Amino acid sequence: MLKSRVGARRGTAPQRKQRVMGAIALGGVIVTAGWYSPAGRTIAASASSDPSAGSTPDCSSLTTCYTPHQLEVAYGILPLLDHGTNGHGETVALPELAEPQFPLPVSDIRQDLAQFDELSHLPAAQLRTVTSLAPSASPWLANGEEVLDTEMVHAVAPGAVIVEVLVNATSLNNPANAVAAAVAAVRLGTSLGGVISISAAGQTGGEHCDTHAEVAALHKALQVAADNHVTVVAASGDIGAVGEPCQVVKGLTGGTFRPVKEVNLPASDPLVLGAGGTSLTASHITGAYISESAWGLPFGDPGSQFQASGGGLSRVFSRPSYQDDLPGIGEYRAVPDVASDASPHAGMAVVTSTGDGKYRITGSGGTSASAPLWAGLVALADQYAGHHLGFVNAGIYRIGRSALYQKAFHDVTTGNNTVSFPPKTITGYRAAPGWDPVTGWGSPDAAVLVPLLARYVHADDATGL
Repeated sequence: MLKSRVGARRGTAPQRKQRVMGAIALGGVIVTAGWYSPAGRTIAASASSDPSAGSTPDCSSLTTCYTPHQLEVAYGILPLLDHGTNGHGETVALPELAEPQFPLPVSDIRQDLAQFDELSHLPAAQLRTVTSLAPSASPWLANGEEVLDTEMVHAVAPGAVIVEVLVNATSLNNPANAVAAAVAAVRLGTSLGGVISISAAGQTGGEHCDTHAEVAALHKALQVAADNHVTVVAASGDIGAVGEPCQVVKGLTGGTFRPVKEVNLPASDPLVLGAGGTSLTASHITGAYISESAWGLPFGDPGSQFQASGGGLSRVFSRPSYQDDLPGIGEYRAVPDVASDASPHAGMAVVTSTGDGKYRITGSGGTSASAPLWAGLVALADQYAGHHLGFVNAGIYRIGRSALYQKAFHDVTTGNNTVSFPPKTITGYRAAPGWDPVTGWGSPDAAVLVPLLARYVHADDATGL
């Protein structure tokens, strides 16, 4: 949820030749990654010795990082794009931290997207910023979280408008600030488009962090969104069965905290589509889907806030009707609902400009990648349906219980979200057939799922939640 795996890799400026190339430092070599060729979008890699390349990247090699095209193929998105369902006419709002007040490296998001689009052969991004919640003299400056969110949405729904809703950099310093920022961002986002995606900005920490009044205020804002047919997607968290720290900023910058086995807000609110994390295996030649497991150790960092897919059982919200009869969840809301690739060793490659005509290509990870992917997918579904679907959870659970489940989803049945804070291990949950509290119903086959959402989501589904 809270980390873009930003490394120190530096590449050369792209060359306008038969192939568009990016240079990635892998230990002591430069790997030249061909993203697409004009005549068939072939993916390839070659290596040449260069001891001055830079530091080791987050992805273990180019055989584990994915290009946007590969992700589109693996999750069934490409057939939709090829037939014109690309998010055109839709808007996705992204709450993001105003810069440069936040203590993380920044880049110009416009330059990042321009480079990302050129390397990926995507149309120019339609990008806006809204500063009414956090006036900024530099509204285009972005940290790695914002870059990941934006590029992921654009890769999935390249025709959609993306609006960066800036919130104050202090919003993650304590729960009261975090809830206030989340409420404001959801209310403003509701007026801007049909989908809101919450990764870091808008998170409020584990459920025990927030008072009853704060939980109620956030739920009220989410109810307004649902009433206005706006979908809210939120990352389920990056510490497995442990909630995010009450000072959510520690999830971005590090720091000690007392681990509590719990789920996170806002993902645990029944009106939110909670997005968990997986580790995807797909072909690096064709992008074809091969397999998937729950994201967790060893592809995480023990003792840190970046270990595994957030998931588990709420202590605050009663079980919503759409989760009735799910095995093992009892009387309370369970998270997540869905999932997608979040492993730092198998994430989508993210492009960041360096301001000197060069750029970095870095891996990404965490459920910060899952939430915007699902937000982009909902934008495709909105376009396909011809109207904003809004609250989609009940429709997704109907599909999950139907005979079409195995076609609409990749059922993730291996892995767990157990985490380690040495010498202590906090046992989480295991992925299993059907829904589970690590990956939900699993990851999408969008070519099947998107048309089904138009049929299975009902306008009154949020009533009574």
